[in-house]
Amino acid sequence: MSKSVRLGRGVATAGILGMLVSVAVGAAQADEVVKIGEVAPITGPASYLGKDTENGARLAVEEINQKGLVIGGQNVKLELETEDDAGDPRQATQVAQKLVDDKVAAIVGHMNSGTTLPASKIYSDAGIVQISPSATNPAYTQQGFKTAYRVVATDAQQGPSLADYATRTLKVRKVAIVDDATAYGQGLANEFEKKAKADGIVVLSHDATNDKATDFRAILTRIKGEQPDAIMYGGLDATGGPFAKQAKQLGMQQKILAGDGLCADDLSKLAGDAADDVICSIAGAPLEKKGKGEVFTEHYKARFGGNPVLNSPFAYDAVYVIVEAMKRAGSTAPDKILAAMPATDYQGVLGETQFDSKGDLKHGVISLYKYVGGKQTLLDVVKQ
Repeated sequence: MSKSVRLGRGVATAGILGMLVSVAVGAAQADEVVKIGEVAPITGPASYLGKDTENGARLAVEEINQKGLVIGGQNVKLELETEDDAGDPRQATQVAQKLVDDKVAAIVGHMNSGTTLPASKIYSDAGIVQISPSATNPAYTQQGFKTAYRVVATDAQQGPSLADYATRTLKVRKVAIVDDATAYGQGLANEFEKKAKADGIVVLSHDATNDKATDFRAILTRIKGEQPDAIMYGGLDATGGPFAKQAKQLGMQQKILAGDGLCADDLSKLAGDAADDVICSIAGAPLEKKGKGEVFTEHYKARFGGNPVLNSPFAYDAVYVIVEAMKRAGSTAPDKILAAMPATDYQGVLGETQFDSKGDLKHGVISLYKYVGGKQTLLDVVKQ
């Protein structure tokens, strides 16, 4: 064995021992370890969005631990317990029950509306605060659960904003609507349709596909014959990207209107040059317009080696909102956190977070984007 190899191993061993000592010291200093649950799809077509969501929550937990957290005179160390619901409602309820059994103090999740809704009943029964960073279906907070909160605007705001843009800016008079039959896609499409009709737009058709579909040519061929001015698609980018791509391949030149499920920076990876036909919304303020947004992006890139994708700043702020509730309550007990939540007034990456009586944001913001050369470009910001 060469001296350099022995030295390398010695340094590595010293490094590992140093980390172990650091962890041991951290554990010794903590009077209490508090678990925060986080759930998103880490497997399946939306896994990259799920990982981005997890990264946002993890970044917040690591920052808070590094700064030190004292609740009720006790030194508290946060522990992020992550679960994968694969975007499946049945799996979502299973992991929700697991987190309840593991005695987490609060939940950041779930990511999809279709998983957030069924899981919310389990958290409500257990009296555990649930803050979704991205579920936009209005039904989530209309169930009467005192535990249900979200740090994102709803489809009741997002759908109408898209419809108004179609009416006022694009001068759309006829539209075809397609959704992926999920709680998110269908909910967004329905909210868009209601406002579009109220604005005087003629809805030529409203078709349903599914979130596993790959071939949309039959639907698109029929829509092409209807000659709409625009097409609205409710669903995620895993299906929406191919939908836009196939529309362009069929020679369709209509703009495709979509929500935050389609509004990712790298949409062009799925849609090709058809990304430039997409106008989409994000149920939140533009990250690039916030002073704290730039700092968040720098920290995210340093920690994870890439840019934030979509949901990470929402998950990040959700963790801080939970911790602020702990501070006001002077306790990490789930019932005390829950009691402190209505008084939330937090200035974070997303701006000011305050909740109404249902658990929705008091001041929702919708950002509208287009794509130029496959790159996402801000169009407008609509305050609700």
